[in-house]
Amino acid sequence: MVRSPFLLTLSPLPKPTHHPNSHNPGKQWHTSKSAFRPTSHLTSYTKRLSTAKAASVTKAKEREMKAEKEEERQRRIQAIRDRRAAKEEKERYEQMAERMHRKRVERVKRREKRNKLLKS
Repeated sequence: MVRSPFLLTLSPLPKPTHHPNSHNPGKQWHTSKSAFRPTSHLTSYTKRLSTAKAASVTKAKEREMKAEKEEERQRRIQAIRDRRAAKEEKERYEQMAERMHRKRVERVKRREKRNKLLKS
């Protein structure tokens, strides 16, 4: 029997180390567990105050930004409404001009403008 040099260089595989927190050997990827201490994650009063203050500042800034965005949106909507109202009024006056004399249409326009100013 001829011995191959390849077989002579092989060494047995290293045995996996047993993880202390695992019941099964070979599960080395688990994190090591520490004792349960319920008070360890509690924060001090001053730290809680500072985080609450930072959160309130952030919330105030968010509210301000939302209000600005809503104001801009309402401004755009109002501009669209104003344009539509002006267009409708112009079309109405054009229809009146078709039916009536030009000077009478101008008188009606002036009267409506006076009434509009009195109402507002």
